[in-house]
Amino acid sequence: MKYVLIYTLFLMSVLHTSCGQNQTEVKKNIIRSKTKDTVTSHEPHLMVRKIYVPHLMVRNIKQDRNGNILIAGSNSSVLGDVFRYDGKSFTNLTSKLASHRFWDVLEDRRGNLWFASLDSGVYYYNGKAFQHFTNREGLANNRVMCIYEDKAGNIWFGTGGGISRYDGKSFRNFTTKEGLSNDDLTTIMEDKTGKFWFGTRGEACFYDGKTFTVLKNKDGKAFKNVWSIIEDKKGSIWFGDVEGLWRYDGRTFTKVSKRGAYAIIEDKKGNIWTTGEVNPGRGVWALSRYDQKSLYNKKPSVTEIISEPPALLGLLEASDGSIWFGGMGSFMGVYRYDGKTNTDF
Repeated sequence: MKYVLIYTLFLMSVLHTSCGQNQTEVKKNIIRSKTKDTVTSHEPHLMVRKIYVPHLMVRNIKQDRNGNILIAGSNSSVLGDVFRYDGKSFTNLTSKLASHRFWDVLEDRRGNLWFASLDSGVYYYNGKAFQHFTNREGLANNRVMCIYEDKAGNIWFGTGGGISRYDGKSFRNFTTKEGLSNDDLTTIMEDKTGKFWFGTRGEACFYDGKTFTVLKNKDGKAFKNVWSIIEDKKGSIWFGDVEGLWRYDGRTFTKVSKRGAYAIIEDKKGNIWTTGEVNPGRGVWALSRYDQKSLYNKKPSVTEIISEPPALLGLLEASDGSIWFGGMGSFMGVYRYDGKTNTDF
C-alpha cells in the first residue's frame, strides 16, 4: 500500500493530465523477450548486498569510460542504490554508504564517480574513498535530482533549492534570486554554444552566462515540468513537457508529438528515443523511437518499441548500440533492447 501511494504521487509530479491524439505516425514493434539471470560481484572497497539491481524504479542509466552500465534507482519504497554492470554481474557501488535515496550517477572526465541522493546531498568516489557534500559544504540543497559535467570540467547539481556549480574547490549557487525560473531542478544540459538549459518542476529556462531566460512557445506560454533536455547533431534542442515532445531550432518551437517524453536520447544514427506516457494522464508508458529520416517532417514516423503500465523512465544508448531503459511498477528493473530482443535483468 505504501509503494502504491509513492508511485501515485510520483506520476502526479512528473506529468499532469493532457488529452488529445498523437500527431505522429505510430508503428508497433513486435519483439522477443527473455530474462537474464545475474549475480553480484565483490570488490575490495565495496560491500555488496544480495540485491542484483534496483528492482522498484530505475531513474537514471549512464555508461562509464570502460563500457560498464551505471544504474541508479530504488530497491524499496524509500531507499535506493547505484549499481555497475560489467556485462556479467552487478556490483552495488553505494552499499558501503548509509541507506539513502540515490537518484542519479555520473562518471566525470577523470574517472571519479558522483552519486546524487534525494535525502543526503552528493557523494564523490575516487575509487578508494568517499567524500560527502551537503548544504554544510555549500550545496544549495540536500535533495539532488541530477548531475552534469560541463565542457570546462565543472560539476553541476540540480537540487530542490536551486543549481549548484562545483569547480573542484567551492560551490556557486543559482536560485530564483539570480533569475532561475524555479528552484526545483530536474535536468541540466550545456549546448554547443555554451548556453545551459534547465528543466524544473516549474518553468524551463536557459542561462547564457549572464541572464536566465524562460522558455516560451509561439503562444507565449512557458514550458513546465520538463524532465529531459538534449541537443541533437543538427543543434536543435529537444525536450518534453506536460503537453508532449518539443523541438527548438534556435528560432521556433515545434511540437513534434503529443506523446509524453520523460527521458530523451539521440542514437548514433540520429533517431530520437523517448520514454513517456503514450497519452499523458492515461497511465500507459512507452519506449518510442522517432525515425531520423522523418524527424523534421510535419508528421514524423514513430515506432513504439514496447508499452507497459505504469512507467518507463531512465534511458541510454550503450556503445554497442543497444538501448537500455528502466521502469517501475509492473515493469520494474532494468532492460536491454538490441533491436530484436528485449532482455529483462
